[in-house]
Amino acid sequence: MELASKYDPKEVEAKWYQYWLDNKLFSSKPDGREPYTIVIPPPNVTGVLHMGHMLNNTIQDILVRRARMEGKNACWVPGTDHASIATEAKVVKKLASEGIKKHDLTREQFLEHAWDWTHEHGGIILKQLRRLGASCDWDRTAFTMDEKRSESVIKVFVDLYNKGLIYRGLRMVNWDPKALTALSTEEVIYKEEQSHLFHLKYYVDGLAAIDNEETLKAEGNIIHKDEKGYYAVVATTRPETIMGDTAMCINPKDPKNQWLKGRKVIVPLVNRVIPVIEDRYVDIEFGTGCLKVTPAHDTNDYMLGKTHNLETIDIFNPDGSISDQSPIYVGMDRMDCRKQIAKDLQEAGLMEKIEDYTNKVGYSERNPDTAIEPRLSLQWFLKMQHFADIALPPVLNGEMKFYPQKYVNTYKNWLENIQDWCISRQLWWGHRIPAYYYNNNDDYVVAETRDEALKLAQQKDPKVTDADLRQDEDALDTWFSSWLWPISLFDGINNPGNEEIKYYYPTSDLVTAPDIIFFWVARMIMAGEEYMGTFPFKNVYFTGIVRDKLGRKMSKSLGNSPDPIELIEKFGADGVRMGMMLSAPAGNDILFDESLCEQGRNFNNKIWNAFRLVKGWKVADIKQSEAGKIATSWFEAKLRQTNAEVDDLFKKYRISEALMAVYKLFWDEFSSWYLEMVKPAYVNGEAQPIDKQTYDKTLEFFEILLKMLHPFMPFITEELWQHLYDRKEGESIMRDKLEISAPTAADNTLSAQIESVKQIVSGVRMVRSSKNIAPKEQLELQVVGKNAYAAFDAVVIKMANLKVINVVAEKDATASAFMVGTDEFAVPVGDMIDVEAEIAKMEAQLQHLEGFLAGVKKKLSNERFVANAPEAVVALERKKQSDSEEKIAALKESIAALRGK
Repeated sequence: MELASKYDPKEVEAKWYQYWLDNKLFSSKPDGREPYTIVIPPPNVTGVLHMGHMLNNTIQDILVRRARMEGKNACWVPGTDHASIATEAKVVKKLASEGIKKHDLTREQFLEHAWDWTHEHGGIILKQLRRLGASCDWDRTAFTMDEKRSESVIKVFVDLYNKGLIYRGLRMVNWDPKALTALSTEEVIYKEEQSHLFHLKYYVDGLAAIDNEETLKAEGNIIHKDEKGYYAVVATTRPETIMGDTAMCINPKDPKNQWLKGRKVIVPLVNRVIPVIEDRYVDIEFGTGCLKVTPAHDTNDYMLGKTHNLETIDIFNPDGSISDQSPIYVGMDRMDCRKQIAKDLQEAGLMEKIEDYTNKVGYSERNPDTAIEPRLSLQWFLKMQHFADIALPPVLNGEMKFYPQKYVNTYKNWLENIQDWCISRQLWWGHRIPAYYYNNNDDYVVAETRDEALKLAQQKDPKVTDADLRQDEDALDTWFSSWLWPISLFDGINNPGNEEIKYYYPTSDLVTAPDIIFFWVARMIMAGEEYMGTFPFKNVYFTGIVRDKLGRKMSKSLGNSPDPIELIEKFGADGVRMGMMLSAPAGNDILFDESLCEQGRNFNNKIWNAFRLVKGWKVADIKQSEAGKIATSWFEAKLRQTNAEVDDLFKKYRISEALMAVYKLFWDEFSSWYLEMVKPAYVNGEAQPIDKQTYDKTLEFFEILLKMLHPFMPFITEELWQHLYDRKEGESIMRDKLEISAPTAADNTLSAQIESVKQIVSGVRMVRSSKNIAPKEQLELQVVGKNAYAAFDAVVIKMANLKVINVVAEKDATASAFMVGTDEFAVPVGDMIDVEAEIAKMEAQLQHLEGFLAGVKKKLSNERFVANAPEAVVALERKKQSDSEEKIAALKESIAALRGK
């Protein structure tokens, strides 16, 4: 195969990805090797590839490809999530565009549309991941609602119900009025908002006068009165809920509200008479200390209602409009009602005042523009304390590791304050709850199938027939399926102890975003401990959030999120992967800039051009050059050192730093130094041959470098690896084990020596640059005293283009000198420079230094400064004086030498 003159990702990437697929190079079956398993965080079937997916899946692919090259049996299982809320919303929207309402259809008809939509759109994101180079075992692709996963979910629900861990109850839940479903606590995102605190007048019922009013005031009571009578002031952010008020509550210890004890008040506008109750729950310091109690629409009010036996009036319909249980505003949207009721209260003289107020409002995680509504609802719940108790130890005792470690505390805090999980959703798309009602819905049984349900029901009531059974209409929370993902992918629920679950579980690494640590990570640990007796993965790597270069989170609304496929088209997958990883430290946010992808593309070009350079050399069976011997020994040492560094960084999941180490090894050490050390010379415009021994070593080094780079940049490394030697069909770099021995003490010594050699070469090059001497001009290098680096003269002569290296007792008077450590080197340049121009430049430097020295001396001659300034400051000034005097003396000596020349 002939290598193109320029690297074209479009030609390379599609070709090799198809080659990998054709040769089943991503597939995995249990065998005798050590397994390395990753399960993909399943993207929603509604989704398309975004920058967060790019980052997450690039990291997973790096880890999987590296594991393959370590000789492990790597298995990366892909799949998608059915995403109940998001998918149902998409289908409802599509049907609406066709003039069809969801509830005009039967459940079965709606599900047909949902499956059609899923089949059409569900595979898009997985196909896009192929463009990135994701090396998933595609034959294992799973879906959270496919047959195996669905059976697993239902089996687990029934098992947990039979264990007494799942129950059905009337509870206050978080309600999404747009999706028309309950949400779990974790699906509510709290945002700080600039709101208002409305102070409303609740007139005291039947109170014309207070006999001991002055005494009460003297005791600290704050009594409100106007021409209409006595009233209490209630501060609320939600005046639209007053139609559901069934009590007003005060703290029995609150001195300012003692006068209200035992009385009744009238709900403004509604004119409902409600009792004043007492409870220490009320915060004396908040507002007026009077709390309106709306049991149907606030979690804490609901608890007060239960404690004090209050009536519950639900004034909201599921969609957030005012229900017919309210005497006013029926049918109006809750937010419109808030504006209208505030206006009406003011006009009726029932508003004491309105204050600006900052509060936190809960929004639906799936519908970010929709404020959730606390709602009393009959739902299914999972008791979580049991799961918290089994999921906390493996993380706290270090059996399972989090990277970064800071997320252990986040995890611990959540589990220690765990609440029961509301697992039912008022949706049709999803796993239907396996509960079956009979006897006018007063009784129910839970079973995996309808036949089993009938048998259970008949055990309780022999008269029950199949026609009497009605399955629960609700579906399970999507996370109730994905918490089983690492187990259900290997059929560990339906077929416990099977060959695959025993081999691949627990999985090795989980790569995920920290914002789903509660939704998913913690719950997978819970399910793993419950059903497998151990945690589901050994390590969890939390990625950061991809932000733009201004630090803003990427979003469609801001228009600051690039299309990943367009980036791949522009820079190539390897370029984009590298661009992402160069700025992706674990757990820290990524400030993404397209220029990082450009840097990645430039690196691809560097690798390509370096390969073409080496493959273009003529090779001869001649004696190895001295420079070649030194260079190959040094680069072998450098490979061992860098590989050990990269191994250590991977163990710490500092993947970005690992890439940077390999990047520097290739760009700085291999390209800038090694290739220059061994590159054949040109004589009379014709390239000379390189000795075969050095050339073979160079190809060997190139192969190792390609292997080290492969996990990060799979496409270009496969292309060049295939061109490096003759390969057989089906062979691939990803199956070529990377084996490098550990670095030795001798490696460290040699590397340190070569660093000094580089400084010598750089010193000569700096002299050339400062004196405008052409690179082709051969120079003499003088070593003053003793040449500690004589063993490396061949490299220095070649790299610095020297004619000779001489050891001298005293450097030439016209030489430009530099230091490497404690050794002095000099380059005589007298015949190669414009003497007058050089003298003029030195005299300008001299004048500047003499002025600087005069200022320092003036400061040191000031007795007050020397006496009062800190000792360190005075010492610094004295050092400036001595340094300046040394430089001035050296400049004067050089000027004198040039003038005497």
